[in-house]
Amino acid sequence: MISQDFIGDSPFVVYLGDNLVVDGISSFVQAFNTSSPDALILLANVPNPQDFGVAFLENGRVVKLEEKPQHPTSNFALVGVYLFGNRIFEAVNAITPSRRGELEITDSIQYLIDNAGKVESHQVTGWWKDTGRLSDMLEANRLVLETISASQRGEVDTRSEVIGNVSLAEGSKIINSVVRGPAIIGADTVIENAYIGPFTSIYHNCTVRNSEIEHSIILEHSRILDIESRIEDSLIGRNVLVSRSIGKPVAYRFMLGDSSEVGII
Repeated sequence: MISQDFIGDSPFVVYLGDNLVVDGISSFVQAFNTSSPDALILLANVPNPQDFGVAFLENGRVVKLEEKPQHPTSNFALVGVYLFGNRIFEAVNAITPSRRGELEITDSIQYLIDNAGKVESHQVTGWWKDTGRLSDMLEANRLVLETISASQRGEVDTRSEVIGNVSLAEGSKIINSVVRGPAIIGADTVIENAYIGPFTSIYHNCTVRNSEIEHSIILEHSRILDIESRIEDSLIGRNVLVSRSIGKPVAYRFMLGDSSEVGII
């Protein structure tokens, strides 16, 4: 592994970036430090285990892991947060790529189980989200926004209304607009002649002008300009331009990346 020389013998955490554990992992780190296993995995009871890596337990002991089984006999999904001791490097160097051509985390932990390693599990009792799908990402965004407090470090002109828990970052400008919280407006973002509805997160250096947006996420350096219909339940990536075209012939014009979705009204 690339990180082996850097990490050495130190225990470490692998936290997959598309996972969100609202209560954090401090208690799990403490449990790991107390018992010093070779691996500690976090589990959550889910209704659709076939979509996840799955752990099979006997009398509370982890006996088998499987990646997205077609017919799972357990509902315990791997959350995507792992705490490892240095023996994990032995495991990773011993396994071979799966049928997907990847070195699987589940295979390396299974190696530890099969070779007298100490593998423990803890169940996540608060909410957890794997944000690999749009609906999950929007729900995670909603849950996080419900915890924020109002903060106004940007500029709001006298023609605008900012209602509820809205976080305005430094350099943001609200011009002749309505922003209803909970919502976050990032640094140097301009909202002009627009409506920003609840559960919307807009990152830095964006522009929303003559448009309405609600329950959505907009990433940095994107522009939403002159859209007549309200945008809802959407994820807009970096450096995206969504604008009304006034050219002829009248038509929809798209430049979309892989796995994109567009809803037309």
